[in-house]
Amino acid sequence: MRASSSVRIRRSPLGLCLGGHYADGDHWGKALIQYLAAAAPAAAHVRFADLGLHPDVFSIGFFTLRWYSLAYIAGILVGWWYLLKLLAQPGAPMARRHADDLVFYATLGIILGGRIGYVLFYAPEMILHPLRILRLWDGGMSFHGGVIGTSIGIILFARANKLQWLRIHDYVACCVPFGLFFGRLANFVNGELWGKPTDVAWGIVFERTVAFGMIEPARHPSQLYEAALEGVLLFALLAYAFWRTKARYQPGRLVGLFLVGYGLARFTVEFFREPDQQLRAFAEATGLHMGQWLCVPMIAGGAYLMATAPKRRVRVEPIAGTESVA
Repeated sequence: MRASSSVRIRRSPLGLCLGGHYADGDHWGKALIQYLAAAAPAAAHVRFADLGLHPDVFSIGFFTLRWYSLAYIAGILVGWWYLLKLLAQPGAPMARRHADDLVFYATLGIILGGRIGYVLFYAPEMILHPLRILRLWDGGMSFHGGVIGTSIGIILFARANKLQWLRIHDYVACCVPFGLFFGRLANFVNGELWGKPTDVAWGIVFERTVAFGMIEPARHPSQLYEAALEGVLLFALLAYAFWRTKARYQPGRLVGLFLVGYGLARFTVEFFREPDQQLRAFAEATGLHMGQWLCVPMIAGGAYLMATAPKRRVRVEPIAGTESVA
């Protein structure tokens, strides 16, 4: 009987790592070379597991404090402190005694808006399971939803106290980068929201980013990119505009700068960030991630507020401070 000319194909862990089958003989050697070539770049990068980071700060009995929760607390407290410094300057839109109530309204808006936004934008299937929406400790918050919720909270607060809601937005916008900075650092500590595969020297090998048995590639630490752009850089821009220019006397100028700055930063980083698993099909179909689409109206709205701000400039009598400004 004539021997079969077909090549025998087998499955193995190596084949799985290469995403398919390999053949005997020369094909096996080529597969091994490809496997080692793919593994070498990742091996040269820092592995996330070696950083010794853990999502939990500490646990006492049934209570566990997570870094993500601490980031929210730190962002609110530091933002509150900075808001008081801003309100101490001449021409503030409200007195420092208003700050406590404002922080309450804003915090409520962040939590409710962030959670509802996550459900609507990223996990609509949760609508069928309402109790899951209440499980905030399981994670899942949308910054864009938080912005909407905070804005609604500010408007309600301003109307209740007969204050100028747009100017209050300007002051709150200057404080938001603190929360963004701490939040993105917490994302990094949690090993979540990582970036796309890369061979840059600062790439990091995160855990459980691919199917079991496959090589974990080095990825962009997109969380740190966002911390730098949305936190540090955006804070610097807003601080310069507040302290070195007359922007705070043009209602809408500062919050417009925030919306444009955040929108551009987030839109850019999304090119280096892996889309959420459940939204990959959406990203492939539309060419942009959900986060990028949500940034488009932010950028447009912010540009409009900045362009029209000079028309809203009025003489402001001081609530805090000692000087009137024009």
